[in-house]
Amino acid sequence: MRKNSNILPLIFIIIPLLWILFISSSSASVIYDGKSLIINGQRRILISGSIHYPRSTPQMWPDLIKKAKDGGLDVIQTYVFWNGHEPSQGNYYFEERYDLVKFIKLIHQAGLYVHIRIGPFICAEWNFGGFPVWLKYVQGIEFRTDNGPFKAAMEKFTTKIVDMMKSENLFASQGGPIILSQIENEYGPVEWDIGAPGKAYTKWFSEMAVGLNTGVPWVMCKQETAPDPIIDTCNGFYCENFKPNKNYKPKMFTENWTGWYTAFGGAVPYRPVEDLAFSVARFIQNNGSFMNYYMFHGGTNFGRTGSGLFVATSYDYDAPIDEYGLIREPKWSHLRNMHKAIKQAEPALLSAYPTVSWPGKNLEVHVFQSKRYCAAFLANYDSENSATVTFWNKQYNLPAWSVSILPDCKTEVFNTAKVYGLRRHAKMIPVSSGSFPWQSYIEQTVSADDSDTFTNAGLLEQVDITRDSSDYLWYTSNVYIKSDEGFLKNGQYPFLNIMSAGHVLHVFVNGRLSGTVYGSLTDTRLSFSQGIKLVAGVNKISLLSVSVGLANVGTHFEWYKTGVLGPVTLNGLNEGTRDLTKQKWSYKVGLKGESLSIHTLAGSSSVEWIQGSLVAVKQPLTWYKTIFNEPTGNDPLALDMSTMGKGEIWVNGKSIGRHWPGYIAKGNCGNCNYAGLYNENKCLSDCGQPSQKWYHVPRSWLKPTGNLLVVFEEMGGDPSRISLVKRQL
Repeated sequence: MRKNSNILPLIFIIIPLLWILFISSSSASVIYDGKSLIINGQRRILISGSIHYPRSTPQMWPDLIKKAKDGGLDVIQTYVFWNGHEPSQGNYYFEERYDLVKFIKLIHQAGLYVHIRIGPFICAEWNFGGFPVWLKYVQGIEFRTDNGPFKAAMEKFTTKIVDMMKSENLFASQGGPIILSQIENEYGPVEWDIGAPGKAYTKWFSEMAVGLNTGVPWVMCKQETAPDPIIDTCNGFYCENFKPNKNYKPKMFTENWTGWYTAFGGAVPYRPVEDLAFSVARFIQNNGSFMNYYMFHGGTNFGRTGSGLFVATSYDYDAPIDEYGLIREPKWSHLRNMHKAIKQAEPALLSAYPTVSWPGKNLEVHVFQSKRYCAAFLANYDSENSATVTFWNKQYNLPAWSVSILPDCKTEVFNTAKVYGLRRHAKMIPVSSGSFPWQSYIEQTVSADDSDTFTNAGLLEQVDITRDSSDYLWYTSNVYIKSDEGFLKNGQYPFLNIMSAGHVLHVFVNGRLSGTVYGSLTDTRLSFSQGIKLVAGVNKISLLSVSVGLANVGTHFEWYKTGVLGPVTLNGLNEGTRDLTKQKWSYKVGLKGESLSIHTLAGSSSVEWIQGSLVAVKQPLTWYKTIFNEPTGNDPLALDMSTMGKGEIWVNGKSIGRHWPGYIAKGNCGNCNYAGLYNENKCLSDCGQPSQKWYHVPRSWLKPTGNLLVVFEEMGGDPSRISLVKRQL
């Protein structure tokens, strides 16, 4: 009995200890203070990178995650894409590229954390800012304000995502990798703009989010009014001077822009790694403890997911991992080396606040020193001249616009401007010998008596009709000209004048293309004014209005208009100006080829294709198709579309995305140069080149043989020079 009585107290001690060990291995406490996030009682300096699951394929995810981890990341950050997950109201989709759970579990398996930005407004240069189009048509709705229908829909989706994460035990409090959640996105400017309804909305969504009990902190980016316990964070090129709204919240950088998105007709942005590293080091030396690269892998806007800012299909973002999943050098390696230096300095960074000194003009020194640790950051803010700094009786050379990291206050292990190793550029190498055996099919202009048209007196807004089911909407009307009208005066035809909210307009008169106009990067609205040849009798005016994605940002962007809204007038007739705006117009959504699904294997046999020497070339509104075999090897693949105009590409029925070279105009071109300030006016090269020439073809979408490639061409191009290329370092 004495032996048993001695054992019992040990049992009461051991069992709770075992339970504590079990809990600590299956769950994590994530809290914060003014210094950093604290995970399981341990302070952390966290390096994060954005990878968006729908902008790559599931087959790419493991390699992307591995390269992110090898590059020194602790966290992967992603938005949640509402319109991909709920394409129609109440019908949810979480498969293939939208398998959010699978993506997060792969990150967990790699030993990384997750920051999930639920939003559900995300901006992200994504179609409609991530909102499903059906949301626009909920009765009485207004987006992102103190509006009952919107709040109900937002709460329902946010709760669904949180509940899904909980059901899979994905929050850190359950043993999963998610250490942070984000509600809303860059709402501060909108709240400021709309005033009291915005403040009420902020109060509501903050309480709603916290009430979901994720067990991890919530953040709001660009939201100075973020109420406790939500952490406000910074987005931008530089965030060293950012301060959270309370001193007991950590300093977090949720979007450090590695470059910028490409727009059709705009420059291909480039941010030197020297400047990117400089921004990170400055942030860390100024008490920053969480830094995220937006993007670490940008990926591809497959399908029609790019937004209405003429956002290109490529979302490469000049990221450390390029659109195709290859490492971009020297950006990836230089940042990896900096991450190692920061981790070496981490004990000192987390044990003290810095003392700051200024040893000379444009020079600054931060020292983090405690009884056990010491780390120093030596900075030169002169954008042109190098400098020598004496620190602790030792001299250090600092190149212009650079920071040196000394994890032990003695040895410089990294300088942001000293880039070593290869500056490798990926090459596109043709893999197809000769041209593809193309076939063509001409899309006919719509007729007012087509069975799937309807008529209305006056002009209608495009998205109200299409519900974004297609980029295309036909507006058709008849113009009657008397034989004695005198419609040709002094050698001049009457002028057709059209005002449109954008984005692209093809004008056909009696079945023939009269002209094409499109908006600009700064204003998507457009106008058409041109003399047109009319005949005596009935003339058919057909306008093909084309959207290039829906707006993704702005106060009440749900009210933005697209399509031909008028006025539409005909000038130069005997009668003077004839206003066509309010006469009867017929409408047809989409293209005949779309309705027949000729971009699919089944649908492509439903029309009569032209072959051989009769294949149409430089003909507007033309469909092309060919069959090809998958090239050997594992190199990423792309299509060179530089000889084509504008349209969309499909491989085996899956949309690669919109194609449009969008040649870079003089004065808006080149590789952006950073010297302390992002400035598009410093883009000076690559004029006259396509904004996007190559279009990513995921290997996982291909079969060994018999792959169907379909291209729809709006403006007219030469398909004989389309080629398949492989991307190699």
